[in-house]
Amino acid sequence: MKRTLLLTLALMAMSASAQAACYADYKAKRDDPLRLHYGVAEVMGACTPEGALAELTPRLAADDWQLLSIEGVFDDAGLEERENSAGEYYLRY
Repeated sequence: MKRTLLLTLALMAMSASAQAACYADYKAKRDDPLRLHYGVAEVMGACTPEGALAELTPRLAADDWQLLSIEGVFDDAGLEERENSAGEYYLRY
């Protein structure tokens, strides 16, 4: 019994650490006056454009931003190259 429990816990720990981080880059807007921004956000759920859309829409709406599009999803490898472009919206939402 102990051995099975330890094996199960070890497998769960390996599975959690094997999941790569997921990020999405997106475009959003506010009206009156019109303001646009490009940003990068971490996605905690499904690492798909649809998953990012579902997750980021309410996050941005909480600050009166309307999500226009998900440009793509990527892992840590694509994160650094987008930092300058996203500016103050880099990992803000």
